[in-house]
Amino acid sequence: MIAIATGLASWGVSAQTAEPEFAKGRLLVQARAGLSDIEMEKVAKGHGGKARRIGKSDLHVIELPGNASERAVQALLAKHPQLRFVELDRRVAPAMAVNDPYAGSQWHLSKIGAQTAWDKSQGAGVTIAILDTGINASHPDLAARMVPGWNFYDNNANTTDVHGHGTAVAGGAAATLNNGVGVAAVAGAARLMPVRIADANAYAYWSTVAQGVTWAADNGARIANISYVGVAGSAAVQSAANYMKSKGGLVIAAAGNNGIEETIAPTSSMIVVSATDSADALASFSSWGSFVTVSAPGKDIWTTTRDGGYQAWWGTSMASPVVSGVLGLMMAAKPALSGSQIESLLYSTAQDLGDVGRDKKFGYGRVNAAAAVTAVLTAAAPDTQAPSVGIAAPLGLSNVNGLVAVDVTASDNVGVSRVELRANGQLVATDTTAPYAFSWDSSKVANGNANLVAYAYDAAGNAGSSAAVTVNVANIVVADTTAPVVSILNPVNGSTVSGTLSISVSASDNAGAAGLVQTLAIDGKTVATGSGASLAYNWNTRKAALGTHTVTATARDAAGNSRSVSVQVTIR
Repeated sequence: MIAIATGLASWGVSAQTAEPEFAKGRLLVQARAGLSDIEMEKVAKGHGGKARRIGKSDLHVIELPGNASERAVQALLAKHPQLRFVELDRRVAPAMAVNDPYAGSQWHLSKIGAQTAWDKSQGAGVTIAILDTGINASHPDLAARMVPGWNFYDNNANTTDVHGHGTAVAGGAAATLNNGVGVAAVAGAARLMPVRIADANAYAYWSTVAQGVTWAADNGARIANISYVGVAGSAAVQSAANYMKSKGGLVIAAAGNNGIEETIAPTSSMIVVSATDSADALASFSSWGSFVTVSAPGKDIWTTTRDGGYQAWWGTSMASPVVSGVLGLMMAAKPALSGSQIESLLYSTAQDLGDVGRDKKFGYGRVNAAAAVTAVLTAAAPDTQAPSVGIAAPLGLSNVNGLVAVDVTASDNVGVSRVELRANGQLVATDTTAPYAFSWDSSKVANGNANLVAYAYDAAGNAGSSAAVTVNVANIVVADTTAPVVSILNPVNGSTVSGTLSISVSASDNAGAAGLVQTLAIDGKTVATGSGASLAYNWNTRKAALGTHTVTATARDAAGNSRSVSVQVTIR
């Protein structure tokens, strides 16, 4: 554990802290919603790199060649009109250290009113993703809670804990309640989803964190716990967190254990947690700053260990799963409430500490599970107010061509979940992160007037639409003069055949295979036709004369370009 403790300050943003490490040859990029993978690949290739999308989000990882300067490429891509941000892939440390195994007790449960909350909710039906070093799925206090996860460090399904940090965090959130074994966690009936993002030394990267959040959101988790230092400062992780919020989920992150005021900017994309002690004071090790939203117990917290036992830990890494557990109780108490409503009630019911109202050390206050669950059960009627939305750019009657940057503004009384852009009624893309920015390929529509309309949705399903913006599409029309490529895969030229011969043809075109029409002829007589990239025909050679025959395949594209290829076969 010394390695973790000494590494906790590695992401510090104070003037005294060295610049953090980052992954060599790797950048994190968010494209405007709607930019295709093909266009993104062109952007990467311009710098000798390769791009891959993270899940179903607009985030991409760009892998650069060994001789590339990450900072230089970052500076160039930051000016690209179709990209929202570009950042280095920072290395981040876990926010926990182990304390005396015989010290402490589960004091934190009574401090936050967990026992009272359990009379109304225990977290059943809610999945909490633990983004960490893996989880010991056979631990007697965790085994019943487990659901399948994923390993983004090795890119496989093996989520075994390689360090111990992940198992400890998991136990803090959802160790099984009322089973007569070991410890009880805040949400002891919730499910645990292991998402491994770190190496055997418990270090992760912003890219693995962002991938983990996106995957968890796409696979049923409503809560994603990230007990790592500095993730709140990553634009990529913030984007992934907003993606999860668009699906009704929430992301919880540790403030860090640097014991200083951090200069990370506040973000609404995730809940950032500082740590308190049994006296409701800020723990001496806890980082703090304007980015902190709530606080929770994080000192001498008994939890599960990788070897199947129990131990007392401290750190904002333990405060975070306490908050995740409280959120699990709230979501289970009234599943119909949106993530935004749950988040708002978490803040409004927190025990105010320090300066009145939200402050840098405790955020809105120390979480209060009993009050939070009660507030959820008595929450007001569902939201019925639709968001407001408008297209800020391009302006009406503008002339546009190629890839068009479309900027949309949207607001809601509770929160906007997603914004869709449609061109002539067809969906262009969906964005979940403000400011809402799209990339529209105007070459997909005919030249002339095109109508752009944006639709904004909130978590309750209310929808609002913008006024239509009419633009004039004026793309240069380039005639397609490239003929398709066609080949006869079977039979090969000069072969001797008999019986029933399976003839297979393959074709491709610069404009895509969808517009291709293929024909197959034997000795000049058409025997088969088809569309697309392949054509197959079974020829009964018993009905043909012995000797040499010519098999000809022809492919024609939508522009009328065609190409033929022939082979000769001999029937014996």
